[in-house]
Amino acid sequence: MKVKYLILGAGPTGLTVANYLFNNGETDLLLIEKEAEVGGLCRSKDVDGAPLDIGGGHFLDVRRPAVCDFLFNYMPQSEWESYDRDSRIRFRNFEIHHPFEANIWELPEEEQNAFLDSIAKAGCNTGKEKPEKFVDWITWKLGEKIAEEYMLPYNRKMFGDNLQGLGIYWLDKLPDVSYEDTLESCKHKKAFGKQPGHAQFFYPKKYGYGELWLRMGEALGDKVKTSEIVKDIDFENKKVTLEGGLEINAEHIISTIPWNSIELVNAPSEVKDAVKGLKHTSIEVTYHEEDMDTDAQWIYFPDEDKDYHRILVRKNFYPGAKGYWTETRSERYHAQKGHVNFTSEYAYPINTLDKPEQMKCILSFARQNGVYGVGRWGEHTHYNSDASVELAMNLAKELLS
Repeated sequence: MKVKYLILGAGPTGLTVANYLFNNGETDLLLIEKEAEVGGLCRSKDVDGAPLDIGGGHFLDVRRPAVCDFLFNYMPQSEWESYDRDSRIRFRNFEIHHPFEANIWELPEEEQNAFLDSIAKAGCNTGKEKPEKFVDWITWKLGEKIAEEYMLPYNRKMFGDNLQGLGIYWLDKLPDVSYEDTLESCKHKKAFGKQPGHAQFFYPKKYGYGELWLRMGEALGDKVKTSEIVKDIDFENKKVTLEGGLEINAEHIISTIPWNSIELVNAPSEVKDAVKGLKHTSIEVTYHEEDMDTDAQWIYFPDEDKDYHRILVRKNFYPGAKGYWTETRSERYHAQKGHVNFTSEYAYPINTLDKPEQMKCILSFARQNGVYGVGRWGEHTHYNSDASVELAMNLAKELLS
């Protein structure tokens, strides 16, 4: 079998590349997906009378208008509801809004003073040289108290105990924690300073988030093959072999799947070694039918005595629903009898110290051979769905030109 464009993985990235090419007259393409339905981490299932997003909490951010306009071609804006994000952090007996440093004014006054004193001593506020190791950097950026009570335990729950094995290159976009802004927030009892991303988002009115990607798959018709697992990529012959034995040659191969989930044929040893060095986490999403008395959509839990690291309260973004779901790193998960559970083997890429050089090696070699890695797994970077769609649109434009 031979096609012009072969796209591996029908998550948001792969679906966007395929649809963008298809909409611009490129019909000689094929999209391969290992699951029985498209959507990747953004798939939804009906659980207890309402949708549950089985790959964790996924929403459409409003900050990329071009992305939203593209996606509204498949699910019109009239089918979406917009929300102001309400995310919170629960630690000890307290619950405050996210981000922590902007909302310590919600704590008792004696707690505020302790955190203020810690922020004042943070390295970013005292002129200390920026550290190169993750744990040291977190303390330098946020102060010892926020680091010890929230950020470090939460990240251990997300990524494991070896936090010093993480790089800091992915954190530089975070603004410094301003002592002055934090003090003003405590005086005026409202958040000051730069607010985090995802402050507003869209969610479908009548469906789970997975409905959008199902429609994008339907728009491609027979250009999508589901329940097909990629075995390997042969770079020299520009060929992909599926586990069933089918071999597909392509002028352009676009990979949105994890590099460490397939075999690389005719790749040099340094590329194979780089792939072996890539790390990721798996997650378990578990449904709980009881309601929670909160207006929050997300709640983060740094308490290491709890298996899960966050919960999503679906009634607060899908009216009429009940219950909530937890998200837990698979290594921490303990099965709960009577609860509906979903596993995502590939959930979050881990930003290890060597990852930038590893991905530079992989992607450079791949491009030289007509293979393009893009999106969360193609670039092994924790992109949200809107960012993945934007990257996919840009790659499709490049291929078309």
